[in-house]
Amino acid sequence: MYGWLFRRLPGPLWARILLTVLLVAMLIVALFAWVFPAIAPHVPVDDSLVGAALSRSSSGA
Repeated sequence: MYGWLFRRLPGPLWARILLTVLLVAMLIVALFAWVFPAIAPHVPVDDSLVGAALSRSSSGA
């Protein structure tokens, strides 16, 4: 897939490399600006079990 995309880009090698870097940077910006904030409410990253296990073991001792 990446080879197909790289072959389809116009220009000499240095221009294709520059375009590839710009496309990857734009993809990363789009992910951080729209995709990750949209899925953040559905990902349970705030549900930590480490603190619960530590407080349970220290209170039981």
